[in-house]
Amino acid sequence: MKIGYARVSTADQVAGIEAQERDLRATGCSKLFTERVSSVAQREQLASALDFVREGDALCVTRLDRLARSTADLLAIIATLEAKGVGLRILDFGGQAVDTQSPSGKLIVTMFGAFAQFERELLLQRQREGIQKARADGKYRGRAPTARRKASQVHELRGSGLAACEIAAKLGVSRSSVYRILSEPVAA
Repeated sequence: MKIGYARVSTADQVAGIEAQERDLRATGCSKLFTERVSSVAQREQLASALDFVREGDALCVTRLDRLARSTADLLAIIATLEAKGVGLRILDFGGQAVDTQSPSGKLIVTMFGAFAQFERELLLQRQREGIQKARADGKYRGRAPTARRKASQVHELRGSGLAACEIAAKLGVSRSSVYRILSEPVAA
């Protein structure tokens, strides 16, 4: 049995998840696990898919970056699959499909996983360097805190008798942000 796993990082990437689902169904996946969550967050549907697969099955993904966040993560997933007698198929791996049930497929996936992680780390390093330079040039200040901009509204709503959790829900900020704002002296 072929089991599909599709993931996008944010809820507004509808076209991306639909394209993955289409490709997985076209491959013959009879069951799909999909989620809209960052790869660094808890991926409950991936855990469900890994729990669901049985010996002889194949877990299919459209691309490697939809499955693993690092080489270590990839190798852990492959080890889990191997322990269950399940293969991993990546539909688009540089223009060709790869299956870890063959020794060469496993080698290719592991090597490319390492290259992808290396590339990501280089990108993050360049990003940090760019931010440092922008800060030194006085051009980078970071994102303005969202909740602090709403401090006057927080105090106004509190004055009207709303509880912190109601204020947080109404303004779209965290409850801890509401408490932090309320604990600070009010600017005149």
